[in-house]
Amino acid sequence: MTRRSRRLALIAVALAVIGFAAGIALYALRDNIVFFYSPSEVAEKAVQPGARLRIGGLVKADTLVKSSGQNVAFVVTDGAHELRVAYQGLLPDLFREGQGVVAEGVLAAPGELRAETILAKHDERYMPREVVDALKKQGRWQEGEASAK
Repeated sequence: MTRRSRRLALIAVALAVIGFAAGIALYALRDNIVFFYSPSEVAEKAVQPGARLRIGGLVKADTLVKSSGQNVAFVVTDGAHELRVAYQGLLPDLFREGQGVVAEGVLAAPGELRAETILAKHDERYMPREVVDALKKQGRWQEGEASAK
């Protein structure tokens, strides 16, 4: 074997190893690459309690309950399914019922999320693109809906 052919073989093996490692990493992250899940996706995937995830959707009207201290509970919906969210802390100033929200936390029980972080829209017309896409996919989105209040 010549020096050139050994070098080419070494490069080929190195590229194969790097490709294999990248493939394994992407396979392991296939479910975690998503920015967030809608309540319907959480129900379809039958996510087990204790799983850490982000959910996104609309805060269902008349479900916001503020209790003692900074404890808050509300329901996030995508029109088809609902997920109860319990949160302890201050809500963002722009948090309102009927608006888009992303909550990050741990699934405490089927249909209930213990949120550690709440993200709300930043102006009157904004809703996370993924929430809009999920609502459009289910046929629940209507143009102008985000600005209606």
